[in-house]
Amino acid sequence: MSAPPPTVPAQHFTDPAAALAEVRVRYAAGLTGLRDQLRRFVAGESLSRRARACYPYVAVHTATVARAETPLAYGFVAGPGRYETTLTRPDLFGSYLLDQFTLLLRNHGVALEIGTSTQPIPAHFSLAEHEHLEGTLSAERRALMRDWFDLPDLAAMDDGIANGTDEPVHDAQGQVVHPLALFTAPRIDYSLHRLRHYTGTAPEHFQNFVLFTNYQFYIDEFVKLGHELMHTARGEAPLFEGGSSGEDDSYVGFVEPGNVVMRRTGCTLEPGDFLGTAPPRMPQMPAYHLLRRDRAGITMVNIGVGPSNAKTITDHIAVLRPHAWIMLGHCAGLRTTQRLGDYVLAHGYVREDHVLDEELPLWVPIPPLAEVQVALESAVADVTRLERSELKRVMRTGTVASTDNRNWELLPFHHQPSTPERRFSQSRAIALDMESATIAANGFRFRVPYGTLLCVSDKPLHGEIKLPGMADHFYRERVNQHLRIGLRAIELLRRNGVDQLHSRKLRSFAEVAFQ
Repeated sequence: MSAPPPTVPAQHFTDPAAALAEVRVRYAAGLTGLRDQLRRFVAGESLSRRARACYPYVAVHTATVARAETPLAYGFVAGPGRYETTLTRPDLFGSYLLDQFTLLLRNHGVALEIGTSTQPIPAHFSLAEHEHLEGTLSAERRALMRDWFDLPDLAAMDDGIANGTDEPVHDAQGQVVHPLALFTAPRIDYSLHRLRHYTGTAPEHFQNFVLFTNYQFYIDEFVKLGHELMHTARGEAPLFEGGSSGEDDSYVGFVEPGNVVMRRTGCTLEPGDFLGTAPPRMPQMPAYHLLRRDRAGITMVNIGVGPSNAKTITDHIAVLRPHAWIMLGHCAGLRTTQRLGDYVLAHGYVREDHVLDEELPLWVPIPPLAEVQVALESAVADVTRLERSELKRVMRTGTVASTDNRNWELLPFHHQPSTPERRFSQSRAIALDMESATIAANGFRFRVPYGTLLCVSDKPLHGEIKLPGMADHFYRERVNQHLRIGLRAIELLRRNGVDQLHSRKLRSFAEVAFQ
Protein backbone atom coordinates (compact mmCIF):
# COMPACT_ATOMS: atom_id res chain seq x y z
CA MET A 1 0.00 0.00 0.00
CA SER A 2 1.46 3.37 -1.03
CA ALA A 3 1.46 6.47 1.10
CA PRO A 4 -1.16 9.05 0.13
CA PRO A 5 -0.06 11.90 -2.14
CA PRO A 6 1.02 15.15 -0.49
CA THR A 7 -1.90 17.30 0.59
CA VAL A 8 -0.06 20.55 1.32
CA PRO A 9 -0.84 22.83 -1.64
CA ALA A 10 1.87 24.75 -3.46
CA GLN A 11 2.59 28.28 -2.26
CA HIS A 12 3.61 31.38 -4.26
CA PHE A 13 6.28 33.84 -3.15
CA THR A 14 7.67 37.17 -4.23
CA ASP A 15 10.23 37.16 -1.42
CA PRO A 16 13.21 34.86 -2.21
CA ALA A 17 14.03 34.30 1.46
CA ALA A 18 10.45 33.24 2.20
CA ALA A 19 10.52 30.90 -0.80
CA LEU A 20 13.71 29.29 0.48
CA ALA A 21 12.21 28.94 3.96
CA GLU A 22 9.28 27.05 2.45
CA VAL A 23 11.70 24.72 0.63
CA ARG A 24 13.44 24.02 3.93
CA VAL A 25 10.15 23.24 5.69
CA ARG A 26 8.93 20.84 3.01
CA TYR A 27 12.27 19.07 2.68
CA ALA A 28 12.68 18.70 6.44
CA ALA A 29 9.13 17.38 6.86
CA GLY A 30 9.64 14.77 4.17
CA LEU A 31 13.01 13.69 5.55
CA THR A 32 11.75 13.47 9.12
CA GLY A 33 8.92 11.13 8.20
CA LEU A 34 11.09 9.00 5.91
CA ARG A 35 13.88 8.63 8.48
CA ASP A 36 11.36 7.67 11.15
CA GLN A 37 10.00 4.90 8.93
CA LEU A 38 13.54 3.76 8.14
CA ARG A 39 14.46 3.50 11.80
CA ARG A 40 11.35 1.45 12.49
CA PHE A 41 12.15 -0.86 9.58
CA VAL A 42 15.77 -1.29 10.68
CA ALA A 43 14.52 -2.09 14.19
CA GLY A 44 12.50 -4.96 12.74
CA GLU A 45 9.04 -3.41 12.90
CA SER A 46 6.42 -4.12 10.24
CA LEU A 47 5.22 -1.10 8.28
CA SER A 48 1.52 -0.66 7.51
CA ARG A 49 2.10 1.04 4.18
CA ARG A 50 4.86 1.97 1.77
CA ALA A 51 7.02 4.79 3.13
CA ARG A 52 7.41 7.68 0.74
CA ALA A 53 8.53 11.30 0.83
CA CYS A 54 8.98 13.51 -2.22
CA TYR A 55 11.35 16.32 -3.08
CA PRO A 56 10.20 19.94 -2.98
CA TYR A 57 10.21 21.85 -6.25
CA VAL A 58 10.40 25.42 -7.48
CA ALA A 59 8.57 26.57 -10.59
CA VAL A 60 8.15 29.82 -12.46
CA HIS A 61 5.62 30.60 -15.15
CA THR A 62 5.98 33.51 -17.53
CA ALA A 63 3.73 34.49 -20.42
CA THR A 64 6.13 36.82 -22.19
CA VAL A 65 9.65 36.97 -23.62
CA ALA A 66 10.11 40.34 -21.92
CA ARG A 67 12.43 40.44 -18.92
CA ALA A 68 14.70 42.83 -17.11
CA GLU A 69 18.09 43.64 -18.63
CA THR A 70 20.96 41.89 -16.87
CA PRO A 71 24.72 41.69 -17.43
CA LEU A 72 24.68 38.10 -16.19
CA ALA A 73 24.50 35.06 -18.46
CA TYR A 74 22.08 33.27 -16.13
CA GLY A 75 19.14 33.98 -13.83
CA PHE A 76 16.42 34.11 -16.50
CA VAL A 77 14.38 31.64 -18.56
CA ALA A 78 14.55 31.38 -22.34
CA GLY A 79 10.97 32.37 -23.14
CA PRO A 80 7.28 31.99 -22.23
CA GLY A 81 6.23 28.81 -20.46
CA ARG A 82 6.49 26.87 -17.24
CA TYR A 83 9.93 26.05 -15.83
CA GLU A 84 10.53 23.73 -12.91
CA THR A 85 13.15 21.76 -10.99
CA THR A 86 13.20 19.54 -7.94
CA LEU A 87 15.35 20.65 -4.99
CA THR A 88 17.41 18.91 -2.33
CA ARG A 89 19.69 19.71 0.59
CA PRO A 90 18.68 23.33 1.27
CA ASP A 91 21.09 23.19 4.21
CA LEU A 92 23.96 22.77 1.75
CA PHE A 93 22.63 24.81 -1.18
CA GLY A 94 20.79 27.52 0.74
CA SER A 95 22.98 30.43 -0.32
CA TYR A 96 23.06 29.22 -3.92
CA LEU A 97 19.29 28.76 -4.08
CA LEU A 98 18.69 32.17 -2.54
CA ASP A 99 20.80 33.75 -5.30
CA GLN A 100 18.93 31.89 -8.04
CA PHE A 101 15.53 32.74 -6.57
CA THR A 102 16.50 36.40 -6.27
CA LEU A 103 17.58 36.59 -9.90
CA LEU A 104 14.40 34.92 -11.20
CA LEU A 105 12.21 37.34 -9.28
CA ARG A 106 14.26 40.33 -10.35
CA ASN A 107 14.40 39.38 -14.02
CA HIS A 108 10.81 38.21 -14.55
CA GLY A 109 8.72 39.87 -11.84
CA VAL A 110 6.52 36.79 -11.38
CA ALA A 111 6.01 34.78 -8.22
CA LEU A 112 7.95 31.62 -7.47
CA GLU A 113 5.87 28.51 -6.90
CA ILE A 114 7.13 26.23 -4.14
CA GLY A 115 5.49 22.85 -3.77
CA THR A 116 6.05 19.15 -3.19
CA SER A 117 6.82 17.16 -6.32
CA THR A 118 5.87 13.60 -7.21
CA GLN A 119 9.56 12.60 -7.41
CA PRO A 120 10.28 10.27 -4.46
CA ILE A 121 13.31 10.75 -2.25
CA PRO A 122 15.23 7.44 -2.32
CA ALA A 123 15.63 6.01 1.17
CA HIS A 124 19.41 5.89 0.88
CA PHE A 125 19.51 9.61 0.10
CA SER A 126 17.61 10.46 3.28
CA LEU A 127 20.34 9.17 5.57
CA ALA A 128 22.40 11.57 7.63
CA GLU A 129 26.19 11.78 7.20
CA HIS A 130 27.09 9.03 9.67
CA GLU A 131 24.09 6.73 9.14
CA HIS A 132 24.44 3.49 7.19
CA LEU A 133 21.87 0.83 6.40
CA GLU A 134 24.04 -1.98 5.09
CA GLY A 135 25.77 -2.70 8.39
CA THR A 136 22.57 -2.98 10.41
CA LEU A 137 20.26 -4.95 8.10
CA SER A 138 20.30 -8.65 7.37
CA ALA A 139 20.38 -9.79 3.75
CA GLU A 140 16.71 -10.81 4.01
CA ARG A 141 15.72 -7.45 5.43
CA ARG A 142 17.65 -5.58 2.74
CA ALA A 143 15.84 -7.56 0.06
CA LEU A 144 12.52 -6.30 1.45
CA MET A 145 13.47 -2.64 1.22
CA ARG A 146 12.25 -2.29 -2.35
CA ASP A 147 8.80 -3.37 -1.22
CA TRP A 148 8.53 -0.62 1.38
CA PHE A 149 10.84 2.20 0.27
CA ASP A 150 11.83 4.04 -2.88
CA LEU A 151 15.37 3.17 -3.94
CA PRO A 152 17.64 5.17 -6.29
CA ASP A 153 16.24 5.18 -9.83
CA LEU A 154 18.87 5.85 -12.49
CA ALA A 155 16.16 6.91 -14.94
CA ALA A 156 15.54 9.98 -12.75
CA MET A 157 19.16 11.12 -12.64
CA ASP A 158 20.60 11.13 -16.15
CA ASP A 159 22.45 14.09 -17.70
CA GLY A 160 20.05 14.73 -20.55
CA ILE A 161 19.51 18.37 -19.55
CA ALA A 162 23.21 19.15 -19.42
CA ASN A 163 23.83 17.25 -22.67
CA GLY A 164 20.98 19.01 -24.46
CA THR A 165 19.29 15.69 -25.24
CA ASP A 166 16.43 15.69 -22.74
CA GLU A 167 12.93 14.94 -23.98
CA PRO A 168 10.00 17.30 -23.29
CA VAL A 169 8.16 16.66 -20.02
CA HIS A 170 4.41 17.32 -19.70
CA ASP A 171 2.39 18.03 -16.59
CA ALA A 172 -1.06 16.60 -15.78
CA GLN A 173 -2.70 19.18 -18.00
CA GLY A 174 -0.48 18.31 -20.98
CA GLN A 175 1.57 21.49 -20.67
CA VAL A 176 5.27 21.29 -21.47
CA VAL A 177 7.44 21.80 -18.40
CA HIS A 178 10.93 23.12 -19.13
CA PRO A 179 13.90 22.52 -16.81
CA LEU A 180 15.10 25.32 -14.52
CA ALA A 181 18.41 23.67 -13.59
CA LEU A 182 20.96 21.31 -15.11
CA PHE A 183 20.53 18.72 -12.37
CA THR A 184 17.46 17.20 -10.75
CA ALA A 185 17.39 16.56 -7.02
CA PRO A 186 18.01 12.79 -7.33
CA ARG A 187 21.00 13.43 -9.61
CA ILE A 188 22.44 15.87 -7.06
CA ASP A 189 21.89 13.48 -4.15
CA TYR A 190 23.54 10.66 -6.09
CA SER A 191 26.64 12.78 -6.69
CA LEU A 192 26.82 13.96 -3.08
CA HIS A 193 26.99 10.35 -1.95
CA ARG A 194 29.56 9.51 -4.62
CA LEU A 195 31.74 12.41 -3.50
CA ARG A 196 31.89 11.00 0.02
CA HIS A 197 32.91 7.65 -1.38
CA TYR A 198 35.55 8.82 -3.85
CA THR A 199 37.14 11.68 -1.91
CA GLY A 200 36.71 10.67 1.72
CA THR A 201 35.24 14.05 2.65
CA ALA A 202 31.73 15.39 3.07
CA PRO A 203 30.22 17.61 0.35
CA GLU A 204 29.82 20.36 2.95
CA HIS A 205 33.58 20.92 2.90
CA PHE A 206 33.94 21.41 -0.85
CA GLN A 207 34.85 24.94 -1.89
CA ASN A 208 33.87 26.87 -5.02
CA PHE A 209 37.36 26.85 -6.54
CA VAL A 210 38.79 23.44 -7.33
CA LEU A 211 42.30 22.34 -8.26
CA PHE A 212 42.84 18.91 -9.81
CA THR A 213 46.19 17.16 -9.95
CA ASN A 214 47.47 13.81 -11.15
CA TYR A 215 50.38 13.54 -8.69
CA GLN A 216 50.48 13.08 -4.93
CA PHE A 217 53.47 15.44 -4.69
CA TYR A 218 51.12 18.38 -5.29
CA ILE A 219 48.82 17.18 -2.52
CA ASP A 220 51.74 16.85 -0.12
CA GLU A 221 52.69 20.45 -0.83
CA PHE A 222 49.07 21.64 -0.50
CA VAL A 223 48.78 19.91 2.89
CA LYS A 224 52.04 21.49 4.01
CA LEU A 225 50.86 24.97 2.99
CA GLY A 226 47.46 24.39 4.58
CA HIS A 227 48.99 23.36 7.89
CA GLU A 228 51.37 26.32 7.84
CA LEU A 229 48.49 28.70 7.25
CA MET A 230 46.41 27.19 10.06
CA HIS A 231 49.27 27.93 12.47
CA THR A 232 49.56 31.59 11.44
CA ALA A 233 47.56 34.46 12.82
CA ARG A 234 45.60 36.70 10.51
CA GLY A 235 47.59 39.46 8.90
CA GLU A 236 50.88 37.56 8.79
CA ALA A 237 52.85 36.73 5.63
CA PRO A 238 50.78 35.74 2.56
CA LEU A 239 50.36 32.11 1.64
CA PHE A 240 51.91 32.49 -1.78
CA GLU A 241 54.25 34.82 -3.62
CA GLY A 242 52.46 37.71 -5.25
CA GLY A 243 49.49 37.19 -2.93
CA SER A 244 48.24 39.31 -0.10
CA SER A 245 47.83 38.61 3.58
CA GLY A 246 44.34 40.07 3.27
CA GLU A 247 43.30 37.14 1.08
CA ASP A 248 44.83 34.70 3.53
CA ASP A 249 42.86 36.24 6.40
CA SER A 250 39.67 34.70 5.02
CA TYR A 251 40.85 31.09 5.37
CA VAL A 252 39.51 29.56 8.57
CA GLY A 253 40.08 25.82 8.35
CA PHE A 254 41.72 22.91 6.57
CA VAL A 255 40.01 19.54 6.01
CA GLU A 256 41.63 16.23 5.07
CA PRO A 257 40.15 12.83 4.14
CA GLY A 258 38.06 11.35 6.92
CA ASN A 259 36.68 14.87 7.55
CA VAL A 260 39.61 15.64 9.80
CA VAL A 261 39.29 19.37 10.51
CA MET A 262 42.06 21.72 11.57
CA ARG A 263 40.88 25.21 12.55
CA ARG A 264 43.07 28.25 12.13
CA THR A 265 44.71 29.77 15.18
CA GLY A 266 42.18 32.12 16.75
CA CYS A 267 39.17 30.68 14.89
CA THR A 268 36.26 29.21 16.81
CA LEU A 269 35.78 25.46 16.71
CA GLU A 270 32.48 24.36 15.21
CA PRO A 271 30.11 21.46 15.99
CA GLY A 272 31.27 18.40 14.11
CA ASP A 273 34.96 19.36 14.02
CA PHE A 274 35.78 16.44 16.33
CA LEU A 275 33.77 13.81 14.46
CA GLY A 276 36.35 13.17 11.76
CA THR A 277 38.89 10.36 11.87
CA ALA A 278 41.74 9.64 9.47
CA PRO A 279 40.77 6.72 7.20
CA PRO A 280 42.66 3.42 7.52
CA ARG A 281 43.37 3.66 3.80
CA MET A 282 43.12 6.53 1.36
CA PRO A 283 40.03 6.84 -0.88
CA GLN A 284 40.37 6.59 -4.63
CA MET A 285 40.56 10.34 -5.20
CA PRO A 286 41.33 12.05 -1.88
CA ALA A 287 40.22 15.66 -1.47
CA TYR A 288 41.63 18.44 0.74
CA HIS A 289 39.86 21.69 1.50
CA LEU A 290 41.18 25.11 2.45
CA LEU A 291 38.01 26.62 3.91
CA ARG A 292 36.50 30.08 3.78
CA ARG A 293 33.20 30.94 5.43
CA ASP A 294 31.78 32.05 2.08
CA ARG A 295 32.83 28.71 0.50
CA ALA A 296 35.11 30.63 -1.89
CA GLY A 297 38.12 28.73 -0.63
CA ILE A 298 40.11 26.05 -2.44
CA THR A 299 39.51 22.32 -2.79
CA MET A 300 42.30 20.15 -4.19
CA VAL A 301 41.71 16.61 -5.46
CA ASN A 302 44.26 14.01 -6.48
CA ILE A 303 42.39 12.38 -9.36
CA GLY A 304 45.14 9.89 -10.10
CA VAL A 305 45.90 8.84 -13.65
CA GLY A 306 43.56 8.63 -16.60
CA PRO A 307 40.48 10.19 -18.19
CA SER A 308 38.04 7.82 -16.47
CA ASN A 309 38.90 9.25 -13.05
CA ALA A 310 38.83 12.77 -14.47
CA LYS A 311 35.32 12.29 -15.83
CA THR A 312 34.07 10.54 -12.71
CA ILE A 313 35.12 13.24 -10.27
CA THR A 314 33.98 16.17 -12.44
CA ASP A 315 30.62 14.45 -13.06
CA HIS A 316 30.01 14.68 -9.33
CA ILE A 317 31.68 17.95 -8.32
CA ALA A 318 29.67 19.71 -11.04
CA VAL A 319 26.46 19.45 -8.98
CA LEU A 320 28.04 21.75 -6.38
CA ARG A 321 28.16 24.49 -9.06
CA PRO A 322 31.78 25.61 -8.46
CA HIS A 323 33.01 28.90 -9.87
CA ALA A 324 35.99 27.29 -11.63
CA TRP A 325 38.16 24.20 -11.78
CA ILE A 326 41.77 24.11 -12.93
CA MET A 327 44.04 21.22 -13.81
CA LEU A 328 47.59 21.37 -12.41
CA GLY A 329 49.65 18.39 -13.42
CA HIS A 330 52.48 16.94 -15.43
CA CYS A 331 52.65 16.40 -19.14
CA ALA A 332 54.92 15.16 -21.88
CA GLY A 333 56.46 18.00 -23.87
CA LEU A 334 56.13 17.38 -27.62
CA ARG A 335 58.44 20.11 -28.95
CA THR A 336 62.21 20.04 -29.11
CA THR A 337 62.42 23.60 -27.80
CA GLN A 338 60.65 22.73 -24.54
CA ARG A 339 62.66 21.98 -21.42
CA LEU A 340 61.81 19.95 -18.38
CA GLY A 341 60.04 22.22 -15.92
CA ASP A 342 58.53 24.50 -18.57
CA TYR A 343 54.85 25.38 -18.21
CA VAL A 344 52.10 24.74 -20.75
CA LEU A 345 48.98 26.92 -20.74
CA ALA A 346 46.32 25.07 -22.74
CA HIS A 347 44.29 27.11 -25.21
CA GLY A 348 42.90 24.11 -27.09
CA TYR A 349 42.50 20.36 -26.68
CA VAL A 350 42.79 17.20 -28.75
CA ARG A 351 40.34 14.75 -27.25
CA GLU A 352 41.68 11.24 -27.63
CA ASP A 353 40.42 10.32 -24.15
CA HIS A 354 37.13 8.87 -25.56
CA VAL A 355 35.25 8.91 -22.23
CA LEU A 356 32.96 11.80 -23.24
CA ASP A 357 32.41 11.01 -26.91
CA GLU A 358 28.76 10.03 -26.35
CA GLU A 359 27.88 12.99 -24.12
CA LEU A 360 29.89 15.63 -25.97
CA PRO A 361 30.63 14.83 -29.63
CA LEU A 362 34.17 15.41 -30.87
CA TRP A 363 32.97 18.08 -33.29
CA VAL A 364 32.09 20.32 -30.32
CA PRO A 365 34.99 22.76 -29.75
CA ILE A 366 36.25 23.35 -26.21
CA PRO A 367 37.17 27.06 -26.27
CA PRO A 368 39.69 28.75 -24.00
CA LEU A 369 38.06 31.04 -21.42
CA ALA A 370 39.70 34.45 -21.43
CA GLU A 371 39.18 35.16 -17.73
CA VAL A 372 40.86 31.91 -16.67
CA GLN A 373 43.64 32.19 -19.26
CA VAL A 374 44.55 35.71 -18.15
CA ALA A 375 44.50 34.71 -14.48
CA LEU A 376 46.80 31.75 -15.07
CA GLU A 377 49.26 33.73 -17.19
CA SER A 378 49.31 36.56 -14.64
CA ALA A 379 49.83 34.04 -11.84
CA VAL A 380 52.86 32.56 -13.60
CA ALA A 381 54.33 36.05 -13.92
CA ASP A 382 53.58 36.93 -10.29
CA VAL A 383 55.08 33.78 -8.81
CA THR A 384 58.11 33.40 -11.11
CA ARG A 385 58.69 37.20 -11.21
CA LEU A 386 59.46 36.94 -14.91
CA GLU A 387 58.33 39.39 -17.57
CA ARG A 388 57.67 39.33 -21.31
CA SER A 389 60.39 37.45 -23.19
CA GLU A 390 61.61 35.74 -20.03
CA LEU A 391 58.06 34.61 -19.25
CA LYS A 392 57.63 33.20 -22.76
CA ARG A 393 60.83 31.24 -22.26
CA VAL A 394 59.31 29.20 -19.40
CA MET A 395 55.64 29.12 -20.44
CA ARG A 396 54.22 28.18 -23.80
CA THR A 397 50.57 28.53 -24.84
CA GLY A 398 49.13 25.92 -27.17
CA THR A 399 47.10 22.79 -27.73
CA VAL A 400 47.15 19.92 -25.24
CA ALA A 401 46.33 16.40 -26.38
CA SER A 402 44.82 13.94 -23.90
CA THR A 403 44.93 10.21 -24.51
CA ASP A 404 43.43 7.17 -22.82
CA ASN A 405 46.53 5.08 -23.58
CA ARG A 406 49.21 5.52 -20.94
CA ASN A 407 51.69 3.63 -23.09
CA TRP A 408 51.06 5.59 -26.27
CA GLU A 409 54.84 5.75 -26.77
CA LEU A 410 54.84 2.01 -27.55
CA LEU A 411 52.48 2.30 -30.53
CA PRO A 412 54.03 1.87 -34.00
CA PHE A 413 55.44 5.20 -35.18
CA HIS A 414 56.38 4.26 -38.75
CA HIS A 415 54.68 2.88 -41.86
CA GLN A 416 51.21 3.41 -40.41
CA PRO A 417 48.42 5.50 -41.99
CA SER A 418 47.78 7.35 -38.71
CA THR A 419 50.31 7.38 -35.90
CA PRO A 420 50.16 9.32 -32.64
CA GLU A 421 53.13 11.43 -33.69
CA ARG A 422 51.44 12.38 -36.97
CA ARG A 423 48.14 13.27 -35.30
CA PHE A 424 49.82 15.34 -32.63
CA SER A 425 51.82 17.18 -35.27
CA GLN A 426 48.74 17.85 -37.41
CA SER A 427 46.89 19.21 -34.36
CA ARG A 428 49.85 21.47 -33.46
CA ALA A 429 49.82 19.95 -29.97
CA ILE A 430 52.66 21.02 -27.70
CA ALA A 431 51.93 18.70 -24.76
CA LEU A 432 50.28 15.39 -23.94
CA ASP A 433 48.59 14.07 -20.81
CA MET A 434 45.64 11.86 -19.88
CA GLU A 435 43.26 14.15 -17.97
CA SER A 436 43.24 17.80 -19.07
CA ALA A 437 40.96 17.52 -22.11
CA THR A 438 38.46 15.48 -20.08
CA ILE A 439 38.34 18.05 -17.29
CA ALA A 440 37.96 20.94 -19.74
CA ALA A 441 35.33 19.13 -21.81
CA ASN A 442 33.27 18.26 -18.74
CA GLY A 443 33.59 21.85 -17.58
CA PHE A 444 32.18 22.94 -20.92
CA ARG A 445 29.41 20.34 -20.71
CA PHE A 446 28.40 21.30 -17.18
CA ARG A 447 28.95 25.09 -17.61
CA VAL A 448 31.80 25.15 -15.08
CA PRO A 449 34.67 27.52 -16.04
CA TYR A 450 37.87 25.56 -16.61
CA GLY A 451 41.57 25.98 -17.26
CA THR A 452 44.77 23.96 -17.57
CA LEU A 453 48.35 24.73 -16.58
CA LEU A 454 50.73 21.79 -16.96
CA CYS A 455 54.42 21.31 -16.33
CA VAL A 456 56.68 19.38 -18.70
CA SER A 457 58.10 16.38 -16.85
CA ASP A 458 59.45 14.37 -19.80
CA LYS A 459 59.91 14.49 -23.58
CA PRO A 460 59.55 10.91 -24.84
CA LEU A 461 59.52 11.91 -28.52
CA HIS A 462 62.97 13.41 -28.03
CA GLY A 463 64.64 10.76 -25.89
CA GLU A 464 63.99 12.34 -22.49
CA ILE A 465 61.86 9.75 -20.73
CA LYS A 466 60.82 9.96 -17.09
CA LEU A 467 63.31 8.07 -14.90
CA PRO A 468 63.20 7.84 -11.08
CA GLY A 469 66.23 10.01 -10.34
CA MET A 470 65.27 12.65 -12.89
CA ALA A 471 61.67 12.66 -11.63
CA ASP A 472 62.64 13.14 -7.97
CA HIS A 473 64.81 16.12 -8.83
CA PHE A 474 62.07 17.60 -11.02
CA TYR A 475 59.46 17.26 -8.29
CA ARG A 476 61.63 19.03 -5.73
CA GLU A 477 62.31 21.89 -8.11
CA ARG A 478 58.88 22.55 -9.59
CA VAL A 479 55.95 21.25 -7.55
CA ASN A 480 55.93 24.02 -4.94
CA GLN A 481 56.14 26.76 -7.53
CA HIS A 482 53.50 25.19 -9.77
CA LEU A 483 51.06 24.84 -6.88
CA ARG A 484 51.61 28.43 -5.79
CA ILE A 485 50.82 29.54 -9.33
CA GLY A 486 47.50 27.70 -9.13
CA LEU A 487 46.69 29.28 -5.76
CA ARG A 488 47.57 32.71 -7.07
CA ALA A 489 45.36 32.21 -10.14
CA ILE A 490 42.40 31.42 -7.89
CA GLU A 491 43.06 34.55 -5.85
CA LEU A 492 42.99 36.61 -9.06
CA LEU A 493 39.76 34.98 -10.27
CA ARG A 494 38.11 35.61 -6.92
CA ARG A 495 39.31 39.21 -6.84
CA ASN A 496 38.06 39.91 -10.37
CA GLY A 497 34.54 38.73 -9.49
CA VAL A 498 32.95 35.36 -10.13
CA ASP A 499 30.09 36.78 -12.20
CA GLN A 500 32.54 37.34 -15.04
CA LEU A 501 33.49 33.67 -14.99
CA HIS A 502 30.01 32.33 -15.74
CA SER A 503 29.91 33.74 -19.25
CA ARG A 504 27.71 33.18 -22.29
CA LYS A 505 30.49 31.14 -23.90
CA LEU A 506 29.37 28.19 -21.79
CA ARG A 507 25.63 28.52 -22.33
CA SER A 508 23.45 27.12 -25.11
CA PHE A 509 20.47 28.56 -27.02
CA ALA A 510 17.62 27.62 -24.65
CA GLU A 511 19.68 27.56 -21.45
CA VAL A 512 18.41 26.76 -17.96
CA ALA A 513 18.05 29.72 -15.62
CA PHE A 514 20.10 28.39 -12.71
CA GLN A 515 23.84 29.06 -12.83
